[in-house]
Amino acid sequence: MRRDSSSLDKLLENPRLWRGRSHARGMTGLASGYDVLDRHLPGGGWPQHALTEILVEHYGIGELRLLMPALAQLSTEGSSVDFVEPRWIAWVAPPLQPYPPALQQWGLDLSHMLIVRPKSGSDMLWSAEQALSSGTCAAVLLWPDVLDDQASRRLQLAAEKGRSWAIAFRPLAARSQPSAAALRIELQSGQAGMRLSILKSRGGRPAVLHNII
Repeated sequence: MRRDSSSLDKLLENPRLWRGRSHARGMTGLASGYDVLDRHLPGGGWPQHALTEILVEHYGIGELRLLMPALAQLSTEGSSVDFVEPRWIAWVAPPLQPYPPALQQWGLDLSHMLIVRPKSGSDMLWSAEQALSSGTCAAVLLWPDVLDDQASRRLQLAAEKGRSWAIAFRPLAARSQPSAAALRIELQSGQAGMRLSILKSRGGRPAVLHNII
């Protein structure tokens, strides 16, 4: 059967068609502050206006340290030409109270920090979605007990709408669960140090990195 190349050309010209490689080439990432990691992320950094999931064996193994250089940049500068002034960094239901002196040492502007303490899991997801879509938050960090595929899609869409960066921290058990996140990484600590595994990267490839932080 002869392929109808004209029909295929018309399809490829449709602006609503998403093509992985071409999309990746046009992305500009938010520099992570770690050159090795940036070389493995499409656009040279964290995916902006998207959902990132970080899977950890337990909280406090260095997952926040991984984010600090990028969050410091967002808290003191406009994240793009559309936002000249700094916007909020929102923490939704953090399991541990953020330590202000440590945040200041990393360069975060505490006057642009916002901590939200929802009463329930559903309230937490609603709060995160509202913060992301509002356009007033450069980044929203959240610690959901449960995040199904539908909820992750809502967060992804809210991040796109508000041009914000969503970061969801989840347990390692969530690895097998579907997710709409643009980036999923896994952190594990051991005697040899920290191992970072890129499980899913929109426009990129899986990778395993050691001791980058």
